[in-house]
Amino acid sequence: MRTTNQSNHHYPFKTSELNELLEQAAEALALKYKREGTFTDAANVKEYLALKLGAYEREVFAVMFLDSQHRLISFEEMFFGTIDAASVYPREVLKMALSHNAAAVIFAHNHPSGVPEPSQADKRITERLVEALKLVDIRVLDHIVVGESCVSFAEKGWI
Repeated sequence: MRTTNQSNHHYPFKTSELNELLEQAAEALALKYKREGTFTDAANVKEYLALKLGAYEREVFAVMFLDSQHRLISFEEMFFGTIDAASVYPREVLKMALSHNAAAVIFAHNHPSGVPEPSQADKRITERLVEALKLVDIRVLDHIVVGESCVSFAEKGWI
């Protein structure tokens, strides 16, 4: 029986090069949607966020700030955590949304484990964020969890 050692595998790219390529692909998508349309289709949002957050080895909570036509104003990686958690502060999200004059937002974070199923903590912070932003008439369109695939809170009926 032959065993293989994963460290002997040769990949054509270094991790930093791969991350740079993913970032470039995400930026190309963002430019496309800025020019051609909006982030109203869940498949487009998931594709964009998978490219932006999929390669991180720790949790990253990000926000897509959108105008009233759901065009991207800014994508901000706001909170960085450990391999299985990130602290999220609604006050900071609200401040950033107001500074961008956003009409709507989409939250996203990754699960480095690859399992995209939202935790109870993910659901609780989403509820808190929705309530905080509702006070200033900013709509929360979705919260996407990125793993080996993506889970949309909106598609599950949770938002």
